[in-house]
Amino acid sequence: EAKYDVAPELKAGGARHDSLVYAAKQEIALLKIMKDGGFDAFTSNFEDLGALKQLPGLAVQRLMEMGYGFGGEGDWKTSALGAILKSMTPKGGGTSFMEDYTYHFGPGPAKILGAHMLEVCPTITKEKPKIEIHPLGIGGKDDPVRLVFNASPAQGRVVGLMDLGDRFRIVSNDIEVVKPDKDLKKLPVACAVWKPAPSLATSAESWIYAGGSHHTVLSTSLDIETLNDFANIAQVEHLRISASTNSEEFHKEIKWNGAYYKLSSLT
Repeated sequence: EAKYDVAPELKAGGARHDSLVYAAKQEIALLKIMKDGGFDAFTSNFEDLGALKQLPGLAVQRLMEMGYGFGGEGDWKTSALGAILKSMTPKGGGTSFMEDYTYHFGPGPAKILGAHMLEVCPTITKEKPKIEIHPLGIGGKDDPVRLVFNASPAQGRVVGLMDLGDRFRIVSNDIEVVKPDKDLKKLPVACAVWKPAPSLATSAESWIYAGGSHHTVLSTSLDIETLNDFANIAQVEHLRISASTNSEEFHKEIKWNGAYYKLSSLT
């Protein structure tokens, strides 16, 4: 209660306090698993919860805040990418699991609203998160507890990791996280709203052409030089969508890179 704005129904003596206690138990259990196994990343899946009463939401968010990587729906690649990017994030910086949730095509500049069912890391906000409980229409379990907040305005990037069969590819998009135009009163999850460079039309077309992933990692602290260094060290292709990107040249870059990596594999 000192760290978060806890909904009255979840406080001690509230009608749904037991749900918050259960979420805390999930955090304790998951953290023990991570420490005992020496793991840096993990994933969950709402289709295979076993005896769990609720899908871990608050627990996942708090473990990400501690530095663990996470990917939803069994997405181990984004889990691993999240752990890697968090390890390169300066102390106090923001890096989170993310996905494109919906799109705003106007009025005004086109924007992306990023969120997930529950799991967005609170390191990307400067505001005091709320702890709330809301229904989840999938999974067939109890309503899960989660942190709710808006990401703070900042420059950043979203990064995806793709398996091309014979190699991996990283795609990143430079973005500007902005305040939502209005209060998102009916959105019961944490979120980030951003303007992608150079525009939603060009970034979306380029992302799709590159085989960009559905899940991403959003960082407002990771600079492009660090990401480039990692890609070079790991010998992984990195396609960057930036303010100077145009679709025609980006398509050519994908083809040139394909030829380069195919020839490299033969030498």
